[in-house]
Formats: sequence, C-alpha cells, structure tokens
Amino acid sequence: MASYLQIENLSKSYGERMLFDGVTLGINEGDKIGVIAKNGTGKSTLLRVIAGRESADGGTVTAARGLKVGFLEQSPGLDPNATVLEACMHGGDNELPGIIAEYEDATESGDDDRLRRAMDAMDAAGAWDYEDRLRQTLGQLGIHDLQARISTMSGGQQKRVALARVILDRPDLIILDEPTNHLDIAVIEWLENYLKRSRVTLLMVTHDRYFLDRVCNKIVEIDMQQIFVYEGNYDYYLRRRAERIEALTSELAKVKNTLRKEQEWMRRQPQARAGKARYRINAFYDLKERSRADYSEKNVDLNIKSSYIGSKIFEAEGISKRYGDKVILDDFTYTFARYEKLGIIGHNGVGKSTFIKMLQGLVAQDSGRWNVGETVRFGYYSQEGIKFKENQRVIDAITEIAEDVVVNDTVHYTPMQLLQHFLFTPADQQKYIAKLSGGERCRLHLAAVLMRSPNFLILDEPTNDLDIVTLAILEDYLRDFKGCVIVISHDRFFLDSIVDHIFVMEGNGVIKDFPGNYSDYRQWLTEQQAVESREQQKIQPDKTPESRRQAERPQRMSFKERKEFEALTTEIDALTAEKNEIETLLGSGNPIDDVAAKAARYAELKDMLDEKEMRWLELSEKA
Repeated sequence: MASYLQIENLSKSYGERMLFDGVTLGINEGDKIGVIAKNGTGKSTLLRVIAGRESADGGTVTAARGLKVGFLEQSPGLDPNATVLEACMHGGDNELPGIIAEYEDATESGDDDRLRRAMDAMDAAGAWDYEDRLRQTLGQLGIHDLQARISTMSGGQQKRVALARVILDRPDLIILDEPTNHLDIAVIEWLENYLKRSRVTLLMVTHDRYFLDRVCNKIVEIDMQQIFVYEGNYDYYLRRRAERIEALTSELAKVKNTLRKEQEWMRRQPQARAGKARYRINAFYDLKERSRADYSEKNVDLNIKSSYIGSKIFEAEGISKRYGDKVILDDFTYTFARYEKLGIIGHNGVGKSTFIKMLQGLVAQDSGRWNVGETVRFGYYSQEGIKFKENQRVIDAITEIAEDVVVNDTVHYTPMQLLQHFLFTPADQQKYIAKLSGGERCRLHLAAVLMRSPNFLILDEPTNDLDIVTLAILEDYLRDFKGCVIVISHDRFFLDSIVDHIFVMEGNGVIKDFPGNYSDYRQWLTEQQAVESREQQKIQPDKTPESRRQAERPQRMSFKERKEFEALTTEIDALTAEKNEIETLLGSGNPIDDVAAKAARYAELKDMLDEKEMRWLELSEKA
C-alpha cells in the first residue's frame, strides 16, 4: 500500500491557545479517514495545514511525488459572477482549463511536437470528455443548468457545484471539510455511495455519523492537543474510545493513590534532601504533574426546564402558499398532538423553512388559518441564526434577553452560569460576537433559544456546525423534552434518534405523513421501489398464454440484429486498428504530415468506438 502523505510532529496554535502539538500521522492509498473532535479543537485547521492552505508552527507534511490533492472547504468561495460551467472549469485547483487551452493553441500552431505533448496531457487528464462527465456529475447532484450564475444559487447548490469540481478533477486524495452541510438527504446518500465505491483516498471532517460509519475505514480523533487513531469505522471508534478513556481514568486513579503515599514520604523527610533519594523526589514531582490530567468530558449542559404545554397545540386548516408557479402548500390540514416529535425532509428549495415560518406567523399564508394553543411558547432555532449585534460581547447578548433563567422550580441561573453550561468560559464570555467561530455561534444560538423555557421547539438544520458530542447531548435532551418538537434536518442519525413520524415534502404542495423515523421511511421507500419495479416487469393480464410463454423466454436477436452485431464486430476491429495506428504514429517521435488532421481523426475515432461498443454490448446480451 503506497504512502500518500506523511505528517510528522505537526503543531499549530493561535496566540496562547494550542490546537494540536506533535501530531504524527500517515495517510496511505485507499485510506478513508474521518476526523473527529469537539468544536474549536482544530479539525478544520488540521485539514487546511495538510492541504497546504495554511502554515503550521512546526512539523512537516511530506506528499508522495506527483500526488494530486482535491480540497473542499466548508465555504467554497465560488466567483459569484461565474456560471456553473465557468466555476467548474476555471476554479479551485483544476488544471483542465490550461490543458484544454494549450491543446487548442497547439492545434493552431502547426508545431507537431507541441501538439503531441498537448494530446498526451489531454489523455492523462481525461480532458476529451470532461464536459460530458461534468453534466453527468452535476445532474447526479441536482444541478442541471450549466449557464446559471453562482450569485443566483443557494448555499446548498453552491456546495454541490464545488463538490462536483473536486470530484471531476480526479484527485488521488480528496480532503473534505463538512461535505454534508447544506446538502439534502438525497445528495448526501449519493455522495456516500460514491465515496464508498470509489477507490479515491479520503480525509474528511463531518458530524454525519451514518456517513462516517458507512464510508470510513479509519477514525482520527483530536483530543488533549494530540491525535488518536482507530483502525475501523465510527461504531468501532466509539467502542475503542470508551475503552481508552476507561483505561486513562483507571491509570489516573493509580497515579493519585501513589501520589498520596509519596506526599506522606515527602513530609517526613528533612528539607536537605540529597544523594540516593533525589530520584524519588524527581519522581514525586512527575507524579504531581501527571495527577493534574483531566479526562472528564466537558460537555454542554442542557438541563433547562420547558414551560407547561396544554392539550391544544395547533391546527392547520386549509393552508395554501405559493410563490408564482411554485406551490409550497396546497389546502394543507393537520392537527398537531401534545408531545409530538416531527421530522421534515425534502429536497432543498421545496419549502421546508417556509412551512415552519408560516406556523410561527413569520410568513403569511395565501389562504387558510393556523389555530395555535394559548399555552404554546415557540423556541425557534433557524438556519440564519439569531441576529446578534456583531460588536456586542457574548455575556451582554445573553443578559439582554434575560437576567434570570429558570432551570426548574428551585434552580435559577444567572446569564454567566448559563453560558458556562454551554461551554463559554468567563474569558469566552467577554469575546465579541464577531470573533466567534461557527460552532460557538451555534452554541450561543442554542443557549438563547433554550433560556426562554420554550415548550414547542422548532429546529431548522440544527446539526450544521455542531460537533458530534454536542449533537449527542442535544439528542438526549430532545428525546426527554416535555413538549413538542419539529426538526428540519439532513442528518439521518439525528432524525432517527428523535422523531416519531416524518413529513415528506415532495414538492408541488404534496406532503406525505410517514409513521416512523428516517431509516423506517428509507426502508419502506426501497421496498416500494422494488414492488414498482416488479409490477412493471409483470406480464399484462390480457395477454394470451402463448404470448406470455414467448415473453418469458430469454430475448434473442432478430435476423436484422444478428447482421448488425456481426457488422459491428468488424467495424470495431477496424476502428480500433486505425486508432492504435494513429496512437503509435503520434507517439513515435518521427515527423508527421498533417498532424492536426491526424489528431482530429483520433478524437473522432474515440467517439465512434464509444458509441459502437455501447451498441455491441446491448446486442451481446441477447446473444
């Protein structure tokens, strides 16, 4: 197994804050590595350093000779004035535009050697059919208009364009930073299947636990400024990590027990210690340093009480909503029950966010009415986030909302205490909002929502920018939440953990209510597709017994198809021989008359062979 990258003694800090120190890691061909850590511990920074987008304070990253690396950042930064085609052709690390341009110039130049080199580069880069592959890949990702301007596209659509650009560049190593953020579930499942089947080597950060479990064969955890490598998928990592923490905790208990004994010895000895006891004194100070280790988990604490909710929640009566020709809801009627936990899924742009905004009165419906119970108190976690003032400190932003937070009947929090439960240290609380990371903003948003003690939580894509540990705690909180929950999420694990049933928004105002979680729905959908496929293959009932027997017989070539098959075999042999002859001629290094015409014929032959070989395969199945 070839070594692709060797990372040795890598360290990185921001000011006094050390992210990682002495990191050593090897990435081999075929590795599919998931990087896991809490927010703020350096996941994205590590990827950027490895990709060469950011410098390290110390250590080295050594790549194999000729290694081609593709990097998808969380925010791709596409040119807003470019079209989709231009963004894929001219953006990122894509070398194809230069290769294609050089081939076109070489064709016009009349320089045979230059043209030969350009053709070799086209072959090596797979540039002959680039646009066809681009259309196919973007189509799989739900992007069909190659002339659409990037400025007119949503964040999810832009992420898909950037993803296609990376895939089409055919790198040896793909580095992905939160690739599933802002993608809908159908696209995530396509990407999951692509990466699982592909031979590409992968290094990625993601909080999508199903994605990690199904794609990765190695997990790297950043913890205590070091990395820990687990040779297995996410499920294996969870088991082995628990064992590691248990072993460290047990070792720490032994250290502290030994330290107590040594402290007694130190107190009994005279002040002037020397000679053979010196090693024991040194060992004592080493034990004292080791005893300061803390392996306890510092996690977000969501122990905040919801307010009482009555039996009447809300009723939707004949709700309709459209934007021009686009129908969001069409005569939608539904009665929401007490303690109900609902997941909403559907393609991006189908109207999921509009639906929950209408429920809260933030967007007006065209017709119908919402009848919301008097005791309902909404808590809304939106994709856009709360509009905090960028020049305001964290503590001031929370104090502005409330100076007293009710946890339960006997416990109240001050804003400072509340923020500490959301992992904001006293120093962090003095930070300006503008300086917060994406994960810190999410935690602050969550704190601002929950501190109002809502009894009806509406969460629109809450998993973006939250780390896996915080997501697990949020899931536990929502499962035990004494109120109602609506969740819009592309995180399948998150949906499976929380919801009782799912609204599937199919577009055109159609909503299907499915009883069960996302995995239940996905299994049902797969079974339905299999049933429909079998139904299509069934013989129509009005056919005669003889026609049914003929239909059941294996398909055979007709006389005309047999002649076509024989002719194709001859044509393919002749075209292949001509193509090989031109290849040999162009690669010989000898002077060639009319090299441009030969190159054009070579490209034509490749297209003809592709078409005829496809037809030959179709017919061969009947042979």
